[in-house]
Amino acid sequence: MSKNSVKIGLFYGSTTCYTEMAAEKIQLKLDELMGYECVELFNIKDTPLENTEDFDKLIFGISTWDFGELQEDWQSTWQDIAQLNLANKKVAIFGLGDQIGYADWFQDAIGMLHDELVVLDCDIVGYWPNQGYEFTQSKALTADKEFFVGLSLDDENQYDLTDERIDTWCEQILADMTSL
Repeated sequence: MSKNSVKIGLFYGSTTCYTEMAAEKIQLKLDELMGYECVELFNIKDTPLENTEDFDKLIFGISTWDFGELQEDWQSTWQDIAQLNLANKKVAIFGLGDQIGYADWFQDAIGMLHDELVVLDCDIVGYWPNQGYEFTQSKALTADKEFFVGLSLDDENQYDLTDERIDTWCEQILADMTSL
């Protein structure tokens, strides 16, 4: 695979701009690591989810709202996910949540999105260790409860860790996405 042939579609929903800002940081880091502009950003409020089918490598960004609810743009397009043809595509997920204020629902949205995507026969990459967080429950944990099913960010309580987490995760998913 030619290094310059890697194109990644990053699709996110953002109400308060925090998920959008994280998406932009991910884009910048991946572009820096690859040495060229490899990531295209799409706000799902303005872009149909069917556009994901144009990419072999995808990143989805979603935030958890209130008591384990989906971000509004994802909520309005949720039924479209099941119709997507994502077979054999590499997919990574990141999410934002509040581990202190909503400890019983921390990162539930990435868990719900993961469950919708995994049945589409795509290859999920980018699982993230759950150490360094304080929460009670999460739908985003793997079966062994050792990992989140995607990068978990908490800009409400751990903003100072966001950039380092993004950098580490980007290196991890890039290795997974570019391996043959």
